[in-house]
Amino acid sequence: MVNRKKVAVIGGGVSGLAAAKAFDEKGHRVCGFERSHDFGGVWELSRSYPDVQTQSPKDLYCYTDHPMPAEYPEWPKGPQVHAYLHSYANKHRLARLFKLNTEVLSMDRRANGTAGWTLTLRSGANEWTEDFDFVAICTGQFSEKNILSHPGQEAFEETGGVVLHSSDYTDPAMCEGKHVVVLGASKSGTDIAVNAARNGAKSVHLVYRENVWRVPYFVGGINFKKLLYMRAQEMQFNGWSRGPAARLVAAITKPLVWANFRGLETLLKLQLGLKKHNMVPNSPIEKNASCSLPIVTPGLFEEMNAGRIKPVIGSIDSYKPGEVKLTTGDTIPCDLSILAVGWKLGIPYLAQEYRNKLIEDDGQYRVYRLSVNPDLPDMGFVGFNSSFCTVLSAELIANWLVRYMDGQLDRQPSQAKMNANIDQMLHWRRRERPAAQVYGGLCSAPFHFRHFDELMQDMGAKTWKRSNPIAETFAPPSAAAYARFLATTPPYRAG
Repeated sequence: MVNRKKVAVIGGGVSGLAAAKAFDEKGHRVCGFERSHDFGGVWELSRSYPDVQTQSPKDLYCYTDHPMPAEYPEWPKGPQVHAYLHSYANKHRLARLFKLNTEVLSMDRRANGTAGWTLTLRSGANEWTEDFDFVAICTGQFSEKNILSHPGQEAFEETGGVVLHSSDYTDPAMCEGKHVVVLGASKSGTDIAVNAARNGAKSVHLVYRENVWRVPYFVGGINFKKLLYMRAQEMQFNGWSRGPAARLVAAITKPLVWANFRGLETLLKLQLGLKKHNMVPNSPIEKNASCSLPIVTPGLFEEMNAGRIKPVIGSIDSYKPGEVKLTTGDTIPCDLSILAVGWKLGIPYLAQEYRNKLIEDDGQYRVYRLSVNPDLPDMGFVGFNSSFCTVLSAELIANWLVRYMDGQLDRQPSQAKMNANIDQMLHWRRRERPAAQVYGGLCSAPFHFRHFDELMQDMGAKTWKRSNPIAETFAPPSAAAYARFLATTPPYRAG
């Protein structure tokens, strides 16, 4: 039995709920803090833009012990995901563990060198400090808006123009009769462009910096999860720590791998009509596949074919009343500018001296297993391991983290081992696979299986793969397979 600890869980979204459940069921005292009025994180309804839906199929976007309802579509809409998260919280009585409308202002080590952390918290007019033995940071990668401004914006807004972040686009009525410019062609950008085009916008321009490969929900009539979410496909990418045997196999199969990806690119070009819209990327798909690989919004290319969405490569240079000047020199009409420019990755409340230990000069995070830093004891991340299987990733990391905290991992790493592994992974991202640097190097895609394998082995799991080797090699991850380990009687409980 291990000592019961007081654990802070920061964030009440997908990752915070997973962490609260994992630490609570091990007997620790959990104090969760969510700055919003509700659970859900990015799925909280006031933060969701119209028609938002998951990029992952519902069987890949669920907790292991709580499948999404059978009546949900393959790719659930935002309100459905929000309701699902609430049903998970209700199932495990997680609301009792959280304080809503509570913001973390700062996080620093306890005074006098005592282990643990001191959080400064605020709820309404009340502000206080509270000590914790361990802190699980579960705010993920979509917490702080990336706010941009451009020359002329003030005059543009004074004459009736509107500039807003994509997360603030919550009502389709705001684009009716307007000339809309969407900056950024990520999934949120294309979702909003389609929504605006179908809700009475006079014109919609989709402005973005460069072409990237996009994957539709169905590729040649086949659900994309059956093409991209499998071990057989994952092994075709240049993963980390490949030994001599793996490198030999890669060299022998290189022509086949090349042909496979060129075939996929050809299929995407034909199916989506990329050449017609000047949207063919310059780099091969296997080099850039990561968490930034967007799923095609249903209706995007149909709206472009109809001329209701006009794609433009470039960026915003400046605003003038009623128009936007682009970096290309072109000027386009604009009444409503929606900035789908993402989020700022960081932990602004963490004291700077500790952020310096955590984040390298090029923005890469020094974290072991995408969760902990050996020089920052008594803290860890859940949900920073961004992936295409967000919920499963968060749940596995949460269960790994509580065991790490309690010294109960089967392969409990030393500080030296963690630092060596971190250095090795940073070298791989910088030298061998630059695409892996996206999101501060915290993306596990397209190596979901390998990342999960490491976590399960660390936790001492003996079986988590499907018994059928063909299914395990050529099928997407199975939440049920991981559930068999997580649902077993816990080998320890704090007390």
